[in-house]
Amino acid sequence: MKKQRLVIAGSGSTYTMGMMMSLIEEKDHFPLRELVFYDTDKERQERNAKATEILLKERYPELEAFSYTTDKEKAFQDADFVFVQIRTGGLAMRELDEQIPLKYGVVGQETCGPGGMAYGLRSIKDMIDLVNDIRRYSPEAWILNYTNPAAIVSIALKREFPKDNRLLNICDMPIAIMISYAQILNIDVWDIVPEYFGLNHFGWFTKILDKQGNDHTETLKNLILERGFRPEDKEIANDVSWQKTFEQARQLMIDLPEYLPNTYLQYYFYPDQMVEKEDPEHTRARKVIEGRQNRVHNLCDRIIKNNTAQGEEGLHVDIHGVFMIKAAESLAYNLEKRFILIVENNGIISNLPSEAMVEVPVILTKNGPKALSVGEIPTFYKGLIENQYAYEKLVVEGYFEKSYTKLLQALTLNRTVINVSTAKAILDDLIEANKDFWPELQK
Repeated sequence: MKKQRLVIAGSGSTYTMGMMMSLIEEKDHFPLRELVFYDTDKERQERNAKATEILLKERYPELEAFSYTTDKEKAFQDADFVFVQIRTGGLAMRELDEQIPLKYGVVGQETCGPGGMAYGLRSIKDMIDLVNDIRRYSPEAWILNYTNPAAIVSIALKREFPKDNRLLNICDMPIAIMISYAQILNIDVWDIVPEYFGLNHFGWFTKILDKQGNDHTETLKNLILERGFRPEDKEIANDVSWQKTFEQARQLMIDLPEYLPNTYLQYYFYPDQMVEKEDPEHTRARKVIEGRQNRVHNLCDRIIKNNTAQGEEGLHVDIHGVFMIKAAESLAYNLEKRFILIVENNGIISNLPSEAMVEVPVILTKNGPKALSVGEIPTFYKGLIENQYAYEKLVVEGYFEKSYTKLLQALTLNRTVINVSTAKAILDDLIEANKDFWPELQK
């Protein structure tokens, strides 16, 4: 089994330590010869890297080399895989993404609504630059991109790199939801065979089968309605905000019972309720800063100070890491395993635009994803998806064309906004807040 040279781009992320535990968990199935951290933020990266160095010595002694750098050539030269998890503007800009829409009574969220547009417009440039850097030094590396908002980023990357078939956009939300399904059904999450369609953060599970072909869909629906629905992945299980999100997904099943929803649909179907529960002075970004970020930073500091990771209960495998690594395993060793990924439609959902970037089940082989046909979807979902895709496409066009009008059109289409005057007010405030990140727009 070939050992891989893996680069983590955006290694200063608070998700990196979970990724490291996942690499250790999966080392027999995805063995590494070299692991490299790359980030533009030297200080933020260094804390994770120094803690990781100690962790790897204790739990991955067979790893031949570990290093961290801000040098692109050192990082990307001869890479086999690059996992990307960057956040342009950091959590400080995420906080503004959430606060500005709330000022106008509109959903403030990092990937949905105006906040998602703001984040997407920041992400596009850095993602294009990063892919170009990787391709300069490793033309054949697999690039697995976690960077949000994946819906907007995937459209932009497909436009910029239309023939790059080794660039995949991935989101772990479907598998995080499936962990809860598995707990309810008392089966292993990797034994679940899902049927699913939609756009990223805008989709539905139509069936939940197992590898023996048994259909658990109706049983699962009934159990959720009877017993409730809660997050089970360790990273989010004890997070009050995520607990409320899963409760809201149950309510969506009550109101629209045909399919099992992605949890992010709450922002589009109950926007007024989502606004009411948010505190502009203590948004989700602030909770992450005070919660996960502080927790991870303190964890790393303790490991560095004690020169050991022994006894650290905060270290655990999480689905964010395991999902990415298992996808890489299937690509590297032609395992032909099934995952839900973002791919160009090309007839997969027959009554949606062929160029749309849809989120559907695929089989991952050494030649990339082979998408499974979904066929026609019902009118209600088709209408919703076409509207959402038009919004996403206009955001990308607005970026490349530097068009104020297209961004205004995008926000007006978005289900969380609707009102043109509100869209304009939010857009103008976002332009001011993002003047160091967005292109200069032409009216």
